[in-house]
Amino acid sequence: MKHRLMGLSLLMMLSLSVFGQVSSMLGEWITVDDKTGEKRSVVTLYQGKDGLYYGALSQLLIGDRNAICTLCPNEDKNKPVEGLVIIRAMKYNEKDNQLQEGRVLDPESGNFYYGKIYLKDGKLILRGSIDKRGFIGRNQTWIRKK
Repeated sequence: MKHRLMGLSLLMMLSLSVFGQVSSMLGEWITVDDKTGEKRSVVTLYQGKDGLYYGALSQLLIGDRNAICTLCPNEDKNKPVEGLVIIRAMKYNEKDNQLQEGRVLDPESGNFYYGKIYLKDGKLILRGSIDKRGFIGRNQTWIRKK
């Protein structure tokens, strides 16, 4: 009985620490153009009912706030850019402390990319790539919205 309680306590502590790590990635982030350094939009990262992680483009900071995603494929075609779910079905990888295996939609091109997300020095790094391993792609650094 004593060993079961200790095991259960340890399991609960580990679960809370994992949630604490991934939960630090959730919330509102300001996207920053990797070429100009200009703040472009706000993306809200959240956990879906299916246990996977998503990101919705909640606010455009530059450009037309009524923009429509004319180049987006399928069900996203001609939807407003604000409110569009651009990060989809990411899984949390506890070992690497990152979200991965999902897809990232670029509303400007309408293309989907493989994605992974992790924290570095208090900033969020989004890696989008055309290959699953992430070799051919680029990073964007996002800052926490205060």
